[in-house]
Formats: sequence, C-alpha cells, structure tokens
Amino acid sequence: MKLLVTGGAGFIGSNFIRYMIREHPDYQIINLDKLTYAGNPDNLRDIESHPNYRFVQGDICDPAAVEPLAKAADLILNFAAETHVDRSILEPGGFIQTDVFGTYVLLEAAKRNNHERYIQISTDEVYGSIDRGAFTEASPLHPNSPYAASKAAGDLLVQSYVRTYGFPAIITRSSNNFGPYQYPEKVIPLFITNALEDKPLPLYGDGQNIRDWIYVIDNCAAIDLVLHRGRPGEVYNIGGGSERTNIGLTRFILNELGKPVGLIQYVKDRSGHDRRYALDCGKVAALGFKARHVFEDDLLETIRWYQEHAPWWQKIKSGEFQKYYDRMYAKRENG
Repeated sequence: MKLLVTGGAGFIGSNFIRYMIREHPDYQIINLDKLTYAGNPDNLRDIESHPNYRFVQGDICDPAAVEPLAKAADLILNFAAETHVDRSILEPGGFIQTDVFGTYVLLEAAKRNNHERYIQISTDEVYGSIDRGAFTEASPLHPNSPYAASKAAGDLLVQSYVRTYGFPAIITRSSNNFGPYQYPEKVIPLFITNALEDKPLPLYGDGQNIRDWIYVIDNCAAIDLVLHRGRPGEVYNIGGGSERTNIGLTRFILNELGKPVGLIQYVKDRSGHDRRYALDCGKVAALGFKARHVFEDDLLETIRWYQEHAPWWQKIKSGEFQKYYDRMYAKRENG
C-alpha cells in the first residue's frame, strides 16, 4: 500500500510515519510537509534514508504540489494543520487557509484519483467544552477558538464530500496528545523545557482546566486501526481516558524534575479557553482499540526524552520560538 501522509514532519505525523514503517514494513510512505515552524526534518532524521520512505517539501494548499503525489498514492492521511490555539488567536488567517482550503485541495486530489480511503486527522476541540459526561461522535460541534473553528470547518467539508460524492473519508478526533518530538509551544514540552532551564511555567487562569491525555503512540495505533477497519463516512473519537487538571500536570512535572513550585507563574486566562474536554471512545473501542499506555509512566518517559534530547529543543527555542514566546507569555499581565 502507498500512503501519502501530509504534515508528516510535525509531532503526530512524524510519530505516525515511524510507527507505520515499523508495523507495516511493506508499505510505502510519501511525506508531504511545508516545513513551517513546527515541521521539523530532524523529527524523522533516523528514517530519512529508509527505502520505503520519501520526503517532499510542499504545501497542501498548492494543487500542483499535491496532484502528482496523490496520483502515486492509494490514499491520503491528512495530519497537516495549523494547530496551536494561542497562535490562532493572534493570526487566524493562516489557520483558515491550511485547515480549510488545504483540506479542500486534498479532497479534490483524492477524489480525482479515486482513492480507496481518505483519513482526516482532527481534534476533540471541535466539540467545545463540556462540564460533565463526554462527547460522542454525534455531539454538535461548538468550537470556541479560531483553531477549533478551522478544524471543525475542515471536518464539515470532509463530511460534505462523503454525502455529496459518496467519498470514502473517515475523520478521527483525538484528545490532547503528548510524547517525543512535540513542538515546545504545547503545554507539556513547554513546561518540561522551561523547568529544565529554570524559567517560569506560565499557567493560564486558575489552572483547573481539565484535559484528557493520550500518548501519541496510542493515537497512532488507533489511526492505523481506523485506516484498516474503520467504516467510510464515520467519525471516530480517540481518547486516552486520562483526565488531569493543568495544575496537577504542572506540579507533576516540577516534582519529577526536582524544581520548586515557585516556578509556576499564573497568567491571565486566554480568550475562549475551554474548561474541560472528554470523549466517549466506544466506537473505536468496538474496532478493537484500547489505550495501552499509562499516563504517569509515559509522562515520565516524555520528561526523560526531553532531558536526553536537549539539542533538539534548544535549537527550536533559540530561534523563532523565542520571539513568539515573548509575545504570548512574557508580556502577559499576571493573573
């Protein structure tokens, strides 16, 4: 099977490619990535010369770049997206372009080339916030940030192709991922690396926001399962069943690194900040999925990974990231 993976130099995409090469050694994978700030060729340096792997730098919004790769593939898995909520609040235009128009370009290419399947990688944030219980795939979409709205719009476009053209697309919506190679603007790698540098950990609001966490390899396994056993036209929630408050997560990281809680810096809450996410994952469980990783164990492994790969994240944080960090956190008023 020949897979076109878009956004494969990012966090989840790079972990998925490495997972698929290990689990399906006969598959051929083309990785199309624009290499924006979060797309990092270092994420796949260990497999860049693998005979079944090919990297192409290009933009999913460019039909001329997408078409020949789609023609050479049996299906597309779309990981490419602008993803960080804070950035979407500052500059929403890029999110609409990539997450909506880029999805359209991929859908058209897959339809033209009669692909047997198309997998859209989405997020639980399209549902908005929930006080109790859990979202099912039938829950209404209620995005509360430009990022979540752009992902919801992409999902709706995919579903319109399913209904209008009988297009064989599947959508996966996962809870918060964590693990190696995650760009350090996200809360876990940001707090780990800041703590290692004895820098403040900027915690939004009262720190009581709740997220369900899934180790990235579990998400990759679930996507692989959906790819092979999922029903075209369906949506599958993928969660880890590990709800934690942000303050609890922060204290765990500091405790493991032997750092003082005084590094916590409460900052003004961001606009439209969802209070709690939770997913009902019964549909993907019916396909045979069960998260195999224990949150605390894999958070410890993740902490160790960032400790052992300091050159990877130091290179990132010494460049464009620092300007962004200063803009988003250091200049905020304390909450």
